[in-house]
Amino acid sequence: MNVSKNKETLTAEKDYKLRLLVVLGGGGHTAEMLKLIDLLGERFYYSYLISIGDKLSALKIRTRGATYFIHKARDHGDGPFKTAVKLMRLFLESLVVLVRENPDVVISAGPGLAVPISVLAKFFRKRVIFIETISRVYRPSLAGRILSNFSDLFFVQWPEMKKIYPKALYAGRLL
Repeated sequence: MNVSKNKETLTAEKDYKLRLLVVLGGGGHTAEMLKLIDLLGERFYYSYLISIGDKLSALKIRTRGATYFIHKARDHGDGPFKTAVKLMRLFLESLVVLVRENPDVVISAGPGLAVPISVLAKFFRKRVIFIETISRVYRPSLAGRILSNFSDLFFVQWPEMKKIYPKALYAGRLL
């Protein structure tokens, strides 16, 4: 079958930038993701998901894009009921961000904040890239254990982690 494309279609395809929703989890998670964005450069359209109260992560963003602030799933000392209620709120807030931003890919480096948005992204047939945080050398994170089942690409930053995640990709460390 011969399919021809007109000049306008080819131009539109060439000019399209993949939309990445980047989850910044504070501290080292944010540092890892911002390093990755520096490496990826201007080839993508970026938007950011940050937990409410994490003003420092927002200030460190160098490649601009829409920024969304949502609640965390839990705080230290929260009991199971309070965590469940917060998790439901986080799923709803994540759904709103996902619908508004409509990213092609959700990418994160380990924070728990990434779990709901990534699970919802898969439900909406979006791609999910998860990078197990650099602080995990011998033991997996809870987010990693969950998202290893949902991610289209799953990276580890230490070769030792390949024993835990045999299907993961090891491509070195971000920091």
